[in-house]
Amino acid sequence: MPGTNIQWFPGHMAKTRRLITECLSLVDIVIEILDARIPMSSENPEINKICQSKPRIVILSKSSLADPVATDKWRSHFQKRGGCIVADFVSGAGMNQIAPAIRELLAEKIERNESKGMSGKAIRAMVVGIPNVGKSSFINRFSGTKKAKVEDRPGVTVDKQWVKCPGGIELLDMPGVLWPKFDDQTVGENLAMTGAIKDAVVNTDELSIALCARLRSCAPELLCARYKLGSPDSISDLTDFELFELIGKKRGFLISGGEIDYERTANILLDEYRGGKIGRITLELPQ
Repeated sequence: MPGTNIQWFPGHMAKTRRLITECLSLVDIVIEILDARIPMSSENPEINKICQSKPRIVILSKSSLADPVATDKWRSHFQKRGGCIVADFVSGAGMNQIAPAIRELLAEKIERNESKGMSGKAIRAMVVGIPNVGKSSFINRFSGTKKAKVEDRPGVTVDKQWVKCPGGIELLDMPGVLWPKFDDQTVGENLAMTGAIKDAVVNTDELSIALCARLRSCAPELLCARYKLGSPDSISDLTDFELFELIGKKRGFLISGGEIDYERTANILLDEYRGGKIGRITLELPQ
Protein backbone atom coordinates (compact mmCIF):
# COMPACT_ATOMS: atom_id res chain seq x y z
CA MET A 1 0.00 0.00 0.00
CA PRO A 2 1.40 3.44 -0.80
CA GLY A 3 2.18 5.14 2.46
CA THR A 4 4.77 6.31 4.90
CA ASN A 5 7.48 3.89 3.83
CA ILE A 6 7.69 5.01 0.21
CA GLN A 7 10.27 7.59 -0.90
CA TRP A 8 9.57 9.70 -3.99
CA PHE A 9 12.61 10.86 -5.93
CA PRO A 10 14.11 13.34 -3.41
CA GLY A 11 16.74 14.37 -5.98
CA HIS A 12 14.04 15.31 -8.47
CA MET A 13 12.17 17.26 -5.78
CA ALA A 14 15.35 19.13 -4.82
CA LYS A 15 16.02 20.06 -8.45
CA THR A 16 12.46 21.31 -8.98
CA ARG A 17 12.50 23.18 -5.66
CA ARG A 18 15.64 25.02 -6.82
CA LEU A 19 14.06 25.71 -10.22
CA ILE A 20 10.88 27.15 -8.67
CA THR A 21 12.86 29.25 -6.16
CA GLU A 22 15.13 30.64 -8.89
CA CYS A 23 12.19 31.52 -11.18
CA LEU A 24 9.91 32.99 -8.52
CA SER A 25 11.38 36.47 -8.92
CA LEU A 26 10.49 36.38 -12.63
CA VAL A 27 6.72 36.05 -12.06
CA ASP A 28 3.90 38.16 -10.62
CA ILE A 29 1.62 35.35 -9.49
CA VAL A 30 1.59 31.58 -8.91
CA ILE A 31 -1.16 29.42 -10.40
CA GLU A 32 -1.45 26.22 -8.38
CA ILE A 33 -3.44 23.45 -10.03
CA LEU A 34 -5.04 20.92 -7.70
CA ASP A 35 -7.09 17.81 -8.48
CA ALA A 36 -10.71 18.57 -7.50
CA ARG A 37 -11.13 14.95 -6.33
CA ILE A 38 -8.25 15.27 -3.82
CA PRO A 39 -7.48 18.99 -3.31
CA MET A 40 -5.73 18.55 0.03
CA SER A 41 -3.70 15.50 -1.02
CA SER A 42 -2.66 17.10 -4.33
CA GLU A 43 -1.42 20.28 -2.63
CA ASN A 44 2.36 19.92 -2.41
CA PRO A 45 3.46 21.28 1.00
CA GLU A 46 6.88 22.14 -0.46
CA ILE A 47 5.25 24.47 -3.02
CA ASN A 48 3.28 26.06 -0.18
CA LYS A 49 6.49 26.95 1.64
CA ILE A 50 8.38 28.17 -1.43
CA CYS A 51 5.61 30.28 -2.99
CA GLN A 52 4.00 31.86 0.08
CA SER A 53 5.50 35.28 -0.71
CA LYS A 54 3.63 35.52 -4.04
CA PRO A 55 -0.07 36.10 -4.80
CA ARG A 56 -1.60 32.73 -5.58
CA ILE A 57 -4.66 31.46 -7.38
CA VAL A 58 -5.85 27.88 -7.02
CA ILE A 59 -7.48 26.09 -9.96
CA LEU A 60 -9.43 22.94 -9.13
CA SER A 61 -8.91 20.77 -12.20
CA LYS A 62 -10.75 17.64 -13.38
CA SER A 63 -13.94 19.11 -11.91
CA SER A 64 -16.09 17.00 -14.24
CA LEU A 65 -14.81 13.92 -12.34
CA ALA A 66 -15.47 15.35 -8.86
CA ASP A 67 -18.65 15.63 -6.78
CA PRO A 68 -19.95 19.18 -7.47
CA VAL A 69 -21.23 19.63 -3.89
CA ALA A 70 -17.81 18.74 -2.49
CA THR A 71 -16.13 21.00 -5.07
CA ASP A 72 -18.21 23.98 -3.88
CA LYS A 73 -16.97 23.35 -0.34
CA TRP A 74 -13.37 23.23 -1.55
CA ARG A 75 -13.81 26.44 -3.56
CA SER A 76 -15.02 28.26 -0.43
CA HIS A 77 -12.09 26.82 1.51
CA PHE A 78 -9.45 28.09 -0.93
CA GLN A 79 -11.12 31.46 -1.56
CA LYS A 80 -10.38 32.38 2.05
CA ARG A 81 -6.68 32.64 1.22
CA GLY A 82 -6.82 34.01 -2.35
CA GLY A 83 -8.51 33.22 -5.64
CA CYS A 84 -10.01 29.86 -6.56
CA ILE A 85 -11.47 28.78 -9.90
CA VAL A 86 -13.18 25.48 -10.68
CA ALA A 87 -12.31 24.39 -14.20
CA ASP A 88 -12.25 21.48 -16.60
CA PHE A 89 -9.48 21.66 -19.17
CA VAL A 90 -11.10 19.16 -21.55
CA SER A 91 -14.49 20.86 -21.88
CA GLY A 92 -13.14 24.35 -21.16
CA ALA A 93 -15.65 24.95 -18.34
CA GLY A 94 -14.50 27.74 -16.02
CA MET A 95 -11.57 28.78 -18.20
CA ASN A 96 -13.02 32.22 -19.00
CA GLN A 97 -12.94 33.10 -15.27
CA ILE A 98 -9.18 32.65 -14.87
CA ALA A 99 -7.74 35.76 -16.60
CA PRO A 100 -10.17 38.16 -14.83
CA ALA A 101 -9.37 36.51 -11.48
CA ILE A 102 -5.62 36.93 -12.09
CA ARG A 103 -6.09 40.60 -12.98
CA GLU A 104 -8.24 41.17 -9.91
CA LEU A 105 -5.59 39.67 -7.60
CA LEU A 106 -2.90 41.81 -9.26
CA ALA A 107 -4.99 45.00 -9.56
CA GLU A 108 -2.60 47.10 -7.47
CA LYS A 109 0.47 45.94 -9.39
CA ILE A 110 -1.23 46.58 -12.75
CA GLU A 111 -2.21 50.07 -11.55
CA ARG A 112 1.39 50.78 -10.49
CA ASN A 113 2.66 49.67 -13.90
CA GLU A 114 0.16 51.95 -15.63
CA SER A 115 1.22 54.91 -13.48
CA LYS A 116 4.82 54.28 -14.61
CA GLY A 117 3.79 54.20 -18.27
CA MET A 118 4.02 50.39 -18.55
CA SER A 119 0.35 49.67 -19.21
CA GLY A 120 1.15 46.96 -21.75
CA LYS A 121 3.55 45.03 -19.53
CA ALA A 122 2.82 41.30 -19.60
CA ILE A 123 1.57 39.52 -16.49
CA ARG A 124 3.82 36.56 -15.79
CA ALA A 125 2.45 33.54 -13.95
CA MET A 126 4.15 30.36 -12.78
CA VAL A 127 2.09 27.17 -13.15
CA VAL A 128 2.77 24.56 -10.47
CA GLY A 129 1.22 21.28 -9.42
CA ILE A 130 1.87 17.59 -8.91
CA PRO A 131 2.35 15.16 -11.84
CA ASN A 132 -0.71 14.35 -13.97
CA VAL A 133 -2.86 17.10 -12.43
CA GLY A 134 -3.42 18.75 -15.82
CA LYS A 135 -0.84 21.56 -16.00
CA SER A 136 -0.04 20.97 -19.67
CA SER A 137 -3.73 20.64 -20.60
CA PHE A 138 -4.42 23.92 -18.77
CA ILE A 139 -1.62 25.75 -20.58
CA ASN A 140 -2.73 24.49 -23.99
CA ARG A 141 -6.37 25.42 -23.35
CA PHE A 142 -5.53 28.81 -21.81
CA SER A 143 -3.03 29.77 -24.51
CA GLY A 144 -4.99 28.32 -27.44
CA THR A 145 -1.87 26.45 -28.58
CA LYS A 146 -0.34 22.98 -28.31
CA LYS A 147 2.90 24.21 -26.75
CA ALA A 148 2.80 21.91 -23.72
CA LYS A 149 3.12 18.15 -24.15
CA VAL A 150 0.06 16.29 -22.80
CA GLU A 151 -0.20 12.63 -21.83
CA ASP A 152 -2.47 10.88 -19.33
CA ARG A 153 0.44 9.77 -17.16
CA PRO A 154 2.61 11.50 -14.58
CA GLY A 155 6.02 13.02 -15.27
CA VAL A 156 5.65 14.27 -18.85
CA THR A 157 6.86 17.86 -18.33
CA VAL A 158 10.53 17.62 -17.34
CA ASP A 159 11.79 21.21 -17.70
CA LYS A 160 10.45 24.75 -17.46
CA GLN A 161 9.02 26.56 -20.52
CA TRP A 162 7.42 29.97 -21.20
CA VAL A 163 4.13 30.15 -23.12
CA LYS A 164 2.57 33.42 -24.35
CA CYS A 165 -1.22 33.65 -23.96
CA PRO A 166 -3.91 36.06 -25.21
CA GLY A 167 -4.61 39.10 -23.04
CA GLY A 168 -0.98 39.84 -22.18
CA ILE A 169 -0.40 36.88 -19.87
CA GLU A 170 2.69 34.67 -20.04
CA LEU A 171 2.79 31.28 -18.33
CA LEU A 172 5.86 29.54 -16.97
CA ASP A 173 5.25 25.78 -16.97
CA MET A 174 7.18 23.93 -14.27
CA PRO A 175 7.79 20.18 -13.96
CA GLY A 176 5.28 18.40 -11.75
CA VAL A 177 6.84 16.79 -8.73
CA LEU A 178 5.84 14.84 -5.64
CA TRP A 179 7.47 15.49 -2.28
CA PRO A 180 10.08 13.09 -0.90
CA LYS A 181 7.91 11.35 1.71
CA PHE A 182 4.24 11.01 2.61
CA ASP A 183 3.67 11.15 6.36
CA ASP A 184 0.01 10.26 5.92
CA GLN A 185 -0.81 6.95 4.22
CA THR A 186 -4.18 8.32 3.06
CA VAL A 187 -2.41 11.04 1.05
CA GLY A 188 -0.28 8.41 -0.69
CA GLU A 189 -3.37 6.32 -1.42
CA ASN A 190 -5.29 9.30 -2.79
CA LEU A 191 -2.45 10.25 -5.12
CA ALA A 192 -2.09 6.67 -6.35
CA MET A 193 -5.85 6.19 -6.79
CA THR A 194 -6.13 9.28 -9.01
CA GLY A 195 -3.03 8.43 -11.07
CA ALA A 196 -0.53 10.99 -9.74
CA ILE A 197 1.75 8.10 -8.79
CA LYS A 198 2.70 5.62 -11.50
CA ASP A 199 1.01 2.23 -11.12
CA ALA A 200 4.39 0.57 -11.68
CA VAL A 201 5.60 1.63 -8.22
CA VAL A 202 2.54 0.57 -6.20
CA ASN A 203 0.75 -2.70 -5.50
CA THR A 204 -2.39 -2.18 -7.61
CA ASP A 205 -4.24 -5.11 -6.01
CA GLU A 206 -3.86 -3.58 -2.54
CA LEU A 207 -4.57 -0.11 -3.88
CA SER A 208 -7.82 -1.31 -5.49
CA ILE A 209 -8.96 -2.97 -2.27
CA ALA A 210 -8.29 0.35 -0.48
CA LEU A 211 -10.29 2.08 -3.24
CA CYS A 212 -13.20 -0.31 -2.60
CA ALA A 213 -13.11 0.74 1.05
CA ARG A 214 -13.12 4.40 0.13
CA LEU A 215 -15.91 4.12 -2.45
CA ARG A 216 -18.20 2.07 -0.20
CA SER A 217 -17.78 4.84 2.38
CA CYS A 218 -18.17 7.98 0.25
CA ALA A 219 -20.23 6.78 -2.74
CA PRO A 220 -21.88 3.41 -1.95
CA GLU A 221 -24.84 3.90 -4.30
CA LEU A 222 -22.61 4.73 -7.27
CA LEU A 223 -20.32 1.78 -6.55
CA CYS A 224 -23.22 -0.67 -6.28
CA ALA A 225 -24.91 0.66 -9.42
CA ARG A 226 -21.75 0.45 -11.53
CA TYR A 227 -20.93 -3.14 -10.61
CA LYS A 228 -24.50 -4.40 -10.11
CA LEU A 229 -23.89 -5.27 -6.45
CA GLY A 230 -27.45 -4.69 -5.22
CA SER A 231 -28.12 -2.19 -2.44
CA PRO A 232 -25.38 -0.80 -0.18
CA ASP A 233 -26.94 -2.80 2.66
CA SER A 234 -26.32 -6.03 0.76
CA ILE A 235 -22.54 -5.48 0.85
CA SER A 236 -22.31 -4.09 4.39
CA ASP A 237 -21.16 -7.42 5.89
CA LEU A 238 -18.43 -7.99 3.30
CA THR A 239 -14.81 -7.20 4.03
CA ASP A 240 -13.08 -4.85 1.61
CA PHE A 241 -11.28 -7.84 0.06
CA GLU A 242 -14.56 -9.76 -0.33
CA LEU A 243 -16.10 -6.69 -1.97
CA PHE A 244 -13.15 -6.52 -4.37
CA GLU A 245 -13.62 -10.21 -5.20
CA LEU A 246 -17.37 -9.72 -5.73
CA ILE A 247 -16.70 -6.95 -8.26
CA GLY A 248 -14.33 -9.26 -10.15
CA LYS A 249 -16.93 -12.03 -10.10
CA LYS A 250 -19.74 -9.71 -11.27
CA ARG A 251 -17.57 -8.61 -14.19
CA GLY A 252 -16.76 -12.24 -15.06
CA PHE A 253 -13.03 -11.77 -14.50
CA LEU A 254 -12.31 -15.43 -13.79
CA ILE A 255 -9.27 -17.58 -14.49
CA SER A 256 -8.80 -21.37 -14.49
CA GLY A 257 -10.43 -23.08 -11.54
CA GLY A 258 -13.01 -20.29 -11.21
CA GLU A 259 -10.68 -18.00 -9.25
CA ILE A 260 -10.89 -14.22 -9.56
CA ASP A 261 -8.40 -12.51 -11.88
CA TYR A 262 -7.14 -9.98 -9.34
CA GLU A 263 -4.92 -8.05 -11.73
CA ARG A 264 -7.71 -7.49 -14.23
CA THR A 265 -10.19 -6.55 -11.49
CA ALA A 266 -7.71 -4.08 -9.98
CA ASN A 267 -6.96 -2.48 -13.36
CA ILE A 268 -10.63 -2.03 -14.28
CA LEU A 269 -11.49 -0.55 -10.88
CA LEU A 270 -8.68 2.00 -11.05
CA ASP A 271 -9.32 2.85 -14.72
CA GLU A 272 -13.06 3.30 -14.20
CA TYR A 273 -12.62 5.47 -11.10
CA ARG A 274 -10.01 7.65 -12.81
CA GLY A 275 -12.16 7.98 -15.92
CA GLY A 276 -15.29 8.97 -13.97
CA LYS A 277 -17.20 5.87 -15.11
CA ILE A 278 -18.23 4.97 -11.55
CA GLY A 279 -19.48 8.53 -11.05
CA ARG A 280 -18.37 11.98 -9.91
CA ILE A 281 -16.60 11.10 -6.67
CA THR A 282 -14.44 13.25 -4.38
CA LEU A 283 -12.23 11.33 -1.94
CA GLU A 284 -11.77 14.05 0.70
CA LEU A 285 -13.54 17.09 2.11
CA PRO A 286 -12.15 20.26 3.77
CA GLN A 287 -11.28 19.78 7.43
